[in-house]
Amino acid sequence: MTIIKCLSEKIDDELHDASDYVELAMKWSGEYPDVAEVFYELSTEEMQHMNKLHDAVQKEIEDYRKEHGEPPKEMMVLYEYLHAKHMETATQIRVKQGMYRMQAEE
Repeated sequence: MTIIKCLSEKIDDELHDASDYVELAMKWSGEYPDVAEVFYELSTEEMQHMNKLHDAVQKEIEDYRKEHGEPPKEMMVLYEYLHAKHMETATQIRVKQGMYRMQAEE
């Protein structure tokens, strides 16, 4: 299922961008609060993109199950590894976004 690989790579891209944007928001929040807010908004939009891609992966797996039964074990092991990695990264980004929000409200 090469589509899962493609979607996973795009999830990585979105997470990377979301992380970069929130870090820029935190860096510039004191000196350029309006620009920092733009970076924060971009970070949250990237996370929305990641969620859409994640939903697409879930749908592909469910569709495969309906048509062919359980996916190959090797594929699911890899998927579960990548999924855990993505969710851990997403959690770290959400924490940073929360920190930015607290910092911006001060």
